[in-house]
Amino acid sequence: MDLPVDEWKAYVLQKWSSLPKSVQVTISTAETLGDIFLHSSSLLQPEDEIFLKSLSSSYLVGKDLNAPLFYRKEGNKKFQEKDYMGATVLYSKGISHSEPNTEDISLCYANRSTALLYLGQYKACLKDIIRAQMHGYPERLQPKMMLRKTECLVILGRLQEAVQTIRDLESNLAAKPSLAASQFHILHRNICHLKMKVQEKKNLPETLPALTMAFEDMDLKEENEHISSASSSVSLCTDPLKGRYLIATKDILPGELLVKEDAFVSVLNPGEMPPLHQGLESKWDTRVTNSDLYCHRCLKQTLATVPCDGCSHAKYCSPECKQQAWDLYHNIECSLGGLLLTLGVFCHTALRTTLLARFEDVGKVIKKLYGEIGNKDICLPDSKNLVQTLSYDMEEEREQNGKTFETPIPGCDVNGKYESNYYAILNLLPHTENHSPEHKFLCALSVSALCRQLKAAESSKLKAAVAPTWCSELTVWGVAMLKHMLQLQCNAQAITAIQQTGSKENTITHSRQARLATGIFPVVSLLNHSCSPNTSVSFISTVATIRASQHIGKGQEIHHCYGPHESRMGVAERQQRLRSQYFFDCSCAACQTEKHRTAPGPRWEAFCCNSCQAPMQVNLSPPFSSLLFQEGDAVLRCDNTSCSESISRDHLVSRLQDLRQQVGMAQKLLGDGKLEQSIELLLGCQQHAESFLSAEHSMLGEIEDDLAQAYAALGNWQESATHLQRSLRVVEVRHGPSSVEMGHELFKLAQIFFNG
Repeated sequence: MDLPVDEWKAYVLQKWSSLPKSVQVTISTAETLGDIFLHSSSLLQPEDEIFLKSLSSSYLVGKDLNAPLFYRKEGNKKFQEKDYMGATVLYSKGISHSEPNTEDISLCYANRSTALLYLGQYKACLKDIIRAQMHGYPERLQPKMMLRKTECLVILGRLQEAVQTIRDLESNLAAKPSLAASQFHILHRNICHLKMKVQEKKNLPETLPALTMAFEDMDLKEENEHISSASSSVSLCTDPLKGRYLIATKDILPGELLVKEDAFVSVLNPGEMPPLHQGLESKWDTRVTNSDLYCHRCLKQTLATVPCDGCSHAKYCSPECKQQAWDLYHNIECSLGGLLLTLGVFCHTALRTTLLARFEDVGKVIKKLYGEIGNKDICLPDSKNLVQTLSYDMEEEREQNGKTFETPIPGCDVNGKYESNYYAILNLLPHTENHSPEHKFLCALSVSALCRQLKAAESSKLKAAVAPTWCSELTVWGVAMLKHMLQLQCNAQAITAIQQTGSKENTITHSRQARLATGIFPVVSLLNHSCSPNTSVSFISTVATIRASQHIGKGQEIHHCYGPHESRMGVAERQQRLRSQYFFDCSCAACQTEKHRTAPGPRWEAFCCNSCQAPMQVNLSPPFSSLLFQEGDAVLRCDNTSCSESISRDHLVSRLQDLRQQVGMAQKLLGDGKLEQSIELLLGCQQHAESFLSAEHSMLGEIEDDLAQAYAALGNWQESATHLQRSLRVVEVRHGPSSVEMGHELFKLAQIFFNG
């Protein structure tokens, strides 16, 4: 998803392998990104572009005029099954494939308005009715839609508009009495019913509007003068070893808002995309992905999407978002949809970042970018002349102002302020020297292919949309895109959203944190990693908020977790992941503490003694230590000094695997509605687990959670709550009392108490 599709990766790797050794060495030892890009670009052949084009063509991102009818029929089937959500999404797919101002798009909008009415989304229903009429909804079908409009207006309390709509409908019927007698009587009866509803609503006593506990998005209490989007409670520092970082300028309380930053750029992750289509049966995909449910610009969740007029892929929450996206970047991206899906989210994000850079000081930006492909003698790796150029620019400004300043921290302007802008992104490290030659070649060749398509667009229908500066400096922008693509491995931020999972018939709602988009947040990128961070991050649309998750003392560093968290994986796995993706060895307090533990793993993976229930530890005393190192099979001994129990770790692991299979069978029974059988099997699993797993083992927590769900489905709320509270103890040990996971479990417990 982040990188290009597997077929293109394999193709480029094969191309790399077939290159002469001297060419590989030239690219591998290139000192600048400009050299890497120019050498790789010269190797891109027409046959490479043809292969890439064949991969891109498998994504149906254009408008297919035969698709609206197909999706409308499929949506009607879902509607008949009372799956109004599914029907809405299918009607939206039909809208995306329809040309503006056609009967197809008007019918899809009208059908979707009906589904939205049944979903209780009355305002969205009214908007779709307006859109259907705007695109030429057939005159013969207008009466049905006007009745629907009236019903929404009545429910929303907009009675004057409802009365006027009824009058308009009656006038239309009187002017054109073309309906059959039976249809006229049905319509007349519905009008009378709506008039009664209007009267009933008028006769109701006036009531105060209901108080709603809406979540209020808080702003920063006092914004930092030197770091945009940050609280005055933090300060920016730099260190030769760990680079830039943030510290607390005062004591910070748990929950305090430290950073609130809108992404400079974000790209919606498309989710699971359809496979290559072989024929008509599989040509149009009916699966629901992120692309169908979220605005492609602001990431707002919406069922009533508004499509791009030029492609079927891009969808928005409103005409305003659609226009903003078009003006900023989609006028260029629109015809490249299939190619961008093939090249992956990182390449797409790199392109969009450079497109957004055009709206800053373009001349100055290009001057900075020229540093990537110029004189090699006066510069550092990666940002060679860029660093020199920027320093000259700053010296000029200082001399003009008649002032002298200390050299600012990278990313800061001449006055020492760090802004959330393109200049800050240019100063994020691409870690060019740490990426493998094959990876750099893949990224460079992918960007080169994209640049070729952009160049071709210059003389096509996009000519008017592509800025002259963009086209004439395409090589410079190509180097910038390569830099951004390499930066993203360490600096991309996954934008997440809470999504409901499981069957909608379940009494207890399950939710999970899902990756929604990829973004770049220049200020959030200043935070260094800790496997036990003192902050938490959350997202509202494209805005990231960083809050203190614990007390942070004055002078302490503000830490963020890059993914590997002590509550989710052991120290060895965390170290390996951080080293491979972020190119550093973590020495945070959690890693240092865990390295000195004698336990064979984290508490949620620990075994217990079958005799006394004490924890089992690795036995390093002879003769067991020789077994450990010679055969690789650790021998565990009871931590209780008065107990002599010892056992092979492999034996316990084998028992755990058998237990997982049993739990899986119980979960299948639970999913099939065989509740009593599931409970019986789960209780047996629980008893077995308690004989060799610690009370904090994640498997025991999973069993308790399944038992809670089964008892809730039977309406036995007391028993359900008891098991869920046991599960909560395991979740708290593993993820912490302030974790998102703990919040999800507490919400489930609240649902049980409410129902009980």
